[in-house]
Amino acid sequence: MELGSPARVRAACGDDDLVMWAARGLRDGGRAWALGDAVVAAGPGAARGDRLAVWGGTACAVELVRHALGEMGESFRPVGERSLVRDVVAKVAGLEFGGAFSWMSLGVAPGPVEGVGWLSPGAEAEVAGLLAGSAPHSYAVPGMAGVRRWAGVRVGGELAAVAADAWSAPEVGLLAGVATAARFRGRGLAERVCRWVSARLVEEYGRAALMVDDDNASALGVYGRIGYRRTLVAGARVSAAT
Repeated sequence: MELGSPARVRAACGDDDLVMWAARGLRDGGRAWALGDAVVAAGPGAARGDRLAVWGGTACAVELVRHALGEMGESFRPVGERSLVRDVVAKVAGLEFGGAFSWMSLGVAPGPVEGVGWLSPGAEAEVAGLLAGSAPHSYAVPGMAGVRRWAGVRVGGELAAVAADAWSAPEVGLLAGVATAARFRGRGLAERVCRWVSARLVEEYGRAALMVDDDNASALGVYGRIGYRRTLVAGARVSAAT
């Protein structure tokens, strides 16, 4: 059954962060379906990809994933709690495991931080330069669709660390593009920027979330200190051989 309102999506999935983020408030192409104890939400163009958040029991989730892929197309990649994704991959022909990572969410704004603020659009060249030199694989970059705004901290007038509000949904703000210039690392600047942006996201969207690689111990430590709750997740994709 397709869900026709964000309130129905919320009720069906127990207000799960990942599902609510992927559903995009059922705007801009976002859709969601429920069957039994499972929910699947499709988010086109969410974090540089077409996402299909999967939640609930395996048997119903398998049927919903098949249906959603038929409706939305094979570019959509299922993502959800790790064991559930493995079970879905095992039962849906043509799907393959795409990799494990962590989804982290925050529902309470952290305390105040000084010296951080939103950057003007004119600072995007500085942001791009910092990312190119210190975080060349950043998902979020200035000017990319869905990347709304950047925050930063300066040291002696020089941009030292940044983070973005990117691909946020009406109910979930997404933190992305976190980076510190190499010569300013070790001063806790990334944590300051992340605390400040996280507070703004919670204030505006009701909660904040982010995605992080499991082997990025320093980032996991920063986000944990801020108060983010970690969920082990995984992604899947339609095999190129199908």
